[in-house]
Amino acid sequence: MTEASAAVLGQQIPQVKIGPVQVSSFADMQQLLEFIVREDGSVYAGSAIAINPEKVLTAMRNPQIEAVISGADIRYADGIGVVKVMRKRLKKDVQRIPGCELWQNLMLRAAQYKVPVFIVGAKPEVNQQTADKLRAQQVNLVGAVDGYFKDEAVLIEQIKQSGARIVSIAMGSPKQELLIQRIRAQHPDCFYMGVGGTYDVFTGNVKRAPELWCKLNLEWAYRLLSQPSRIGRQLGLLRYVWWYWTGKI
Repeated sequence: MTEASAAVLGQQIPQVKIGPVQVSSFADMQQLLEFIVREDGSVYAGSAIAINPEKVLTAMRNPQIEAVISGADIRYADGIGVVKVMRKRLKKDVQRIPGCELWQNLMLRAAQYKVPVFIVGAKPEVNQQTADKLRAQQVNLVGAVDGYFKDEAVLIEQIKQSGARIVSIAMGSPKQELLIQRIRAQHPDCFYMGVGGTYDVFTGNVKRAPELWCKLNLEWAYRLLSQPSRIGRQLGLLRYVWWYWTGKI
């Protein structure tokens, strides 16, 4: 994160430290969307990463992951466990911002203000489906490259030449964040967002938790029922819950 971007963010949005991770306490998704793409159509130059309890725990035990997380300008609360800590510390309402929904709404806002967008990642067919759907939504899509590109230098040059102001990368953490860091070093005047499996959800190739489960903050339970192999990861979150109740996090 540059000193200038940190200063801008810090002046406008309170920060809460959860473990080693500073999280920006945006009141809701709309406030974050308006921070990224402003009413005059200008775009915040920086990067964003979703923070949930699992990322906090990983950052606590892995200095390299902590450095990757800290390298993002905006760390927003995508996890009810993170939101609860922020509400407790700030003594005010803070809403969870699901990364998948944030990206989809950001694309609609980009279409509204005609902001040029470049997408990277996912399988070739999913990337193509994503591109087609975005164009149908009137998004000014200036480039789309799947996650199986051969030459990173060529990709970076494509992004630079495209005139993109928003770049989203779907390659999973921390791979997508590390790629964002390398691209930003050569093309800083842009907003970058790592989006994991969002393109798969957007195109209907992966089913997201039903709306009721999301409203009840039970997406994690739905994913666990859908993928029992996640049980090890979910059990690890019990430590986070214990630290939350004992005030250690």
